Order: sequence, then structure tokens, then C-alpha cells
Amino acid sequence: MFFNSLAYLIFLPIVFVAYWFLSFGSLRIQNILLLIASYVFYAFWNWHFLFLLIFSTFLDYFTGLKIYQSNNLQRKRVWLAISVITNLGFLAVFKYYNFFVDSFAVMLRHVGFEPHYTTLQVILPVGISFYTFHGLSYVFDIYYDRFKPRTNVVDYSLFVSFFPLLVAGPIERATHLLPQVETKRTFDYAKAVDGLRQILWGLFKKMVIADNCAEIANKIFNNTAPYNGSALVVGALFFTVQIYGDFSGYSDIALGTARLFGIELLRNFAFPYFSRDIAEFWRRWHMSLTTWFRDYLYFPLGGSRGSKWQQIRNTFIIFLVSGFWHGANWTFVAWGAFHACCFLPLMLFKRNRHNLEIVAKGKLLPNYREMLGMIVTFGLVVVGWVIFRCTTIKEAFHYIKGMFSRSLFQFPNLNMPWYLVVLVVFFFIVEWCGREDDFALRSLATSWPRLARWSFYYAMVFAIFYCTGSSQQFIYFQF
Repeated sequence: MFFNSLAYLIFLPIVFVAYWFLSFGSLRIQNILLLIASYVFYAFWNWHFLFLLIFSTFLDYFTGLKIYQSNNLQRKRVWLAISVITNLGFLAVFKYYNFFVDSFAVMLRHVGFEPHYTTLQVILPVGISFYTFHGLSYVFDIYYDRFKPRTNVVDYSLFVSFFPLLVAGPIERATHLLPQVETKRTFDYAKAVDGLRQILWGLFKKMVIADNCAEIANKIFNNTAPYNGSALVVGALFFTVQIYGDFSGYSDIALGTARLFGIELLRNFAFPYFSRDIAEFWRRWHMSLTTWFRDYLYFPLGGSRGSKWQQIRNTFIIFLVSGFWHGANWTFVAWGAFHACCFLPLMLFKRNRHNLEIVAKGKLLPNYREMLGMIVTFGLVVVGWVIFRCTTIKEAFHYIKGMFSRSLFQFPNLNMPWYLVVLVVFFFIVEWCGREDDFALRSLATSWPRLARWSFYYAMVFAIFYCTGSSQQFIYFQF
């Protein structure tokens, strides 16, 4: 079930009414209702893979208990290994098996062999990378004595499969979400209105901004030959806006939906395109994944401690793994390596923790230094997204080469609706004005006169229904 579908428009009010009015104030009934709704939500996509979600849930529930009950370190490690190997094994089979087989076959051909092999004709279970990481964070935290296992299987299952975050995050932590699942919740009108406001902004990002930008980006990326350098830059810019509007829009809808049920999810985006360096960008982009790899991979490797070589090694590992997490393609690995190369100078010169405050906080506009930092960082991010979007590294190389050819200074030979430029500019203005809040509409317009405020909201609703591009699947569903 997609957030931007008619089915979800029917599903959400039904669950909301049942949750608040048919649960009789019982936390247990509320959690059971949410768990059933979550399984229905997932099964609506493909019920055949529901067993995989349930199996993963019970695997980590059981191994978590065994890790906690084990009285020596060796047994703890055995149970942890069972959880990690099984979870990553499923990922390897469904997501990476064909990639590894094809890559190995290509390598053999280069040395004169002609291998005979078969690939798996299976579809990738939607959300598998996300709910797998939910469960792994739970067993890791138990193993490191940060969290005690839960015996209530309903509460734990709801933590893993809570439907707003199930298929594309944010990647939750047991330490953050499970205590909320276990705590009695009462309806909060202000929180619910805030959630609806965030859902509205998320739908606008996805359906009006991302889906319209996708039409231009797909047109150019799918056939670059007819376009000059400036048109290729336009395509890269539109994909840059598309992927942000698409993924952060999903996150806004997820966080707003959870707030309707009295639950606060981890923030996943903090206006990353206003970053002044790559380190700040990664503190603000897909924050739940970044902190997951930081806590469960980067820190155990030694983090920024140790020799310069160890720091460089750890940096490349974290970025390469982050890239590979996104999909079974060398372009994702190259994208991670590109960002590692951009990040390394900041780390080596100890400048990666400089821009911690919100840009131009309390001011209307940034100063010249901040503006220059944002322009350079945004330019690097755009180049990175070209690598990410292309299907092969060779294709990415030719795209970037075409961008910086002499035709870069020609007018784009591209027919496009110019109203889309107006929409994108409006989008960034709203994001800039709301950058000091958790999401752009949290405070924006709330102090306006009622007529102006509601006119603003209804204009966005109108745009969602009448200014949408052709419907596109959420990009991160494929990861």
C-alpha cells in the first residue's frame, strides 16, 4: 500500500477511528490493532512476503532473549551471530545474490573463462532493508547491554512492523520506539493537527514536487544523447530535487501518521540541501541510517580514533557500506566512494564538526561564506546523485563528462513546463523559511490570520490533486 494511493486514503481513517474509539483506552488493544493494521498494510503489497517479516520478527525476538539469558560471552556471541547471519543471509539472497553472481561471471570472462550460471528470478521484498535493521539494532543493543529484551511479543512485533515506517523508514531503535509502544497513549489534538500538517507537506513534496521533477529527470537520464551540457545539468538538478522530495516526503508522511497515533518517530531529514559542507549534509540526510551505521559499524571499527590510516579505512568502509546498502549495483558503491572522498579532507583537517548549528539561524539570509559553502556542497551532492541515478559507472562518467562539456554554456535544448521551476522555487522558499523546525510547515503560517492560513493549506491540497506529475513509486521502496 502506498502513501499516495486511494487505498491508503481509506485505510488511514479506518485505523485511526478504530485505534482511538474502539480500543476502550486499552493499551493492549491499541497495540494489537496497530499490529494487525501493519500486517494488512504490508500484505496489501504482496501477502506472500508477510511470512518473511514475521519470521524476521520472531528470530530477533528469540535471539534477543537468548543473548540476555546467556551467562557467558561466548554464548552471547553465538546467538548474536545466528541473528546477524540469518538476517543478512536473507538480504544477500533477495537483494545481492544476482549482483554477486553477475559480477563474478564478468571477472571470470576477463581472465578467459566462460561461466555458466543462473540467477534468481525473485522480486525484492519491499522494506526488507529497513525492518531487518530494526531487528538488528534490537539484538545489538541487548548484546552491548544498552537495552533489556522484551517478553511481550505483540509490543516487540509492533516495534519492528509499525506500518508508517515499515517499508521505507526511518530506521527506528528499540531504545526510542519500544518505550513509547509500552506507554499508555491518550489523544492529543494539537499533536494530531501537527501530524496532519506534516502529512500534507509530505504529500506535496512527493506528488507535486518529486513526481513532476521525475518526468523531466527520467526523460533526460533515459536518453542523454540528444541533450547538450546545460540540459544534462537541468536533468541532474531535477533528479536532485526529485529524490529529496520523494524520500523526505515519505518520511514526513510517516512521522505525521505516527503522530496521529501518539507516537514520535526518529527524524530522518533536517533540510540537507542547506548544508555548508559534506559532513553537515550527512548529519542531515537519511539521519536514521547514518546514525545506525555510525553506532553499529563505525564506532566498533574504532571511529575517528587510531592512526590516520585507520581513520581513512573506517571512513571508506562506512561510506561504501552505506552506498551498497542502497542496492546491488556498482554505481551505489561508487556514489559512496565519491562521498567518502569529499568527506575525507574535512575529517583529516578536523573540520567535519564545524557546521553544527542551523545555517543563518535567526536570520533571513545566510552570509557570503555560508552561501558559498552551500553552493559548493550542493554542487558536489548533485554530481553524486548523477552517479547514484545512472545504471552503470560508464554511463555516469559519460553523463558527468557531458555536463561539463562546452555545451554547458548553451541554452538547454529541452522542452519543459516552466511552471515546474516556479513550484520548485516555492518549495525551496518554504523549506528555507521553516528550516529551524522539525519540518517546514510546523510553525510556518500558524500565526497567519485564519483566512490566509487556510487558503495556504487549501492551495496545497488543490496542487496535490491537480498539479501532480505521473504517479511514481517511492524511490526508496527499491532499497
